[in-house]
Amino acid sequence: MPRSLGIAAVVLACGAAVALGGCGSSATRTPAATRLEREDFAMVGRALASVRASVDGEVAATKQAWPLISSGLPQAPDQATLRAIAHARELAARMRLPALFGEAPAATLTGPASHLAGLFRSFNGLATRGWQQIDAAATQSEPGSPAARFALANVALYIESVYDGHFGLAQIGKQVRAGYEQLGGASAFGRSLTESEVEQLEGGYSEANDRLHPHVRARLGS
Repeated sequence: MPRSLGIAAVVLACGAAVALGGCGSSATRTPAATRLEREDFAMVGRALASVRASVDGEVAATKQAWPLISSGLPQAPDQATLRAIAHARELAARMRLPALFGEAPAATLTGPASHLAGLFRSFNGLATRGWQQIDAAATQSEPGSPAARFALANVALYIESVYDGHFGLAQIGKQVRAGYEQLGGASAFGRSLTESEVEQLEGGYSEANDRLHPHVRARLGS
């Protein structure tokens, strides 16, 4: 299976599990466990809303640079390509990972909230690290040197990671909706997470907003 399809399989598998009771959770819950899952889910929803503006900046910069590198990084990138890559790296570095989504705090989350935090943390790491390494490869100080050739030969891994990160990001809205309905919807959440807030998250974290086109075509050694 191609790497760029790997995250798709994970997302789809967990999406099905969420619909049936949460990725890795039991189909039966006590009322207390369900209340805790709702509390965690509402906190994750607020955290996702709080970082959407910085995500929008990274997505816009990535979409500008993406057509220039989706088939691989040119051996001698022109100035327009270098500027686009540098801008994407800068905007990715500005993104804030909510404290709740850190590895240790996220490990305490229950139900669908845990899956959402994992999706966002994966996107954040893939995009930030990916653009950092693409920029480093593009700005090698000695073009044609062994180090530069090695960087260009392996930069496809980081181009794919940017694509995979945005694929996962684009699934968050669907998973927000699935988890919200699974945990009882508007009548169960009340003011802690409203239907309007869920609609905003569903529309913001969506394939229309966040998927990259064209599909990644970079290959190792290209």
